[in-house]
Amino acid sequence: MTEISPIPEKQVVVDRRVLAGYDNYFAAQRAVDGLSDAGFPVEHVAIVGSDLKLEETVTGRMTNGRAALTGAGSGVIFGAVVGAFLGLFTSTTLSFLVLVIWAALWGAVTGAAFGFVNHFFTDGKRDFASRSSIVAGRYDVLVAASHLDHARAVLEGGPHPADTMVVDPPPPAGPYGAGTGGPTPQRATASRSADGARTE
Repeated sequence: MTEISPIPEKQVVVDRRVLAGYDNYFAAQRAVDGLSDAGFPVEHVAIVGSDLKLEETVTGRMTNGRAALTGAGSGVIFGAVVGAFLGLFTSTTLSFLVLVIWAALWGAVTGAAFGFVNHFFTDGKRDFASRSSIVAGRYDVLVAASHLDHARAVLEGGPHPADTMVVDPPPPAGPYGAGTGGPTPQRATASRSADGARTE
């Protein structure tokens, strides 16, 4: 028997235009929040980040002692959660608390041991702690083409925070990323007026 695969639904493509570009996410977020406060239908808005990169922020030096302390903290939380779950089957409040405390203590000891051993065997190849995040070099606020003029009027009439930096004024028309994955560039055109003067 031949199995017939379902026909995929046609994907709806929304024509979005660049309203404004910012150098940080919070500025783009404030712009969308301003549109929302003005009553603009923000379901037609999107924030698109480009020039993505991995940013790793070093938070401090990592030693065997700090690794054990970090492991103990994680172990306390895990042990307390397990103890609270098992404590649901006890008959008294005292036994519930005792079970949670003992589970948290055992979790702390086990977590500290695992943290110490894990860092000890790295042989000093990573003696620092860090956190990683994905950040973008530019954040574009996109609006559906049918609502672009309305959004532009609202945005231009609203307050602009002092720490907001607008990057590369967006083109006034054209779909976002048509064939290039980014804003459609605006080409300057030149013509000559009746008296021969060159205008752009």
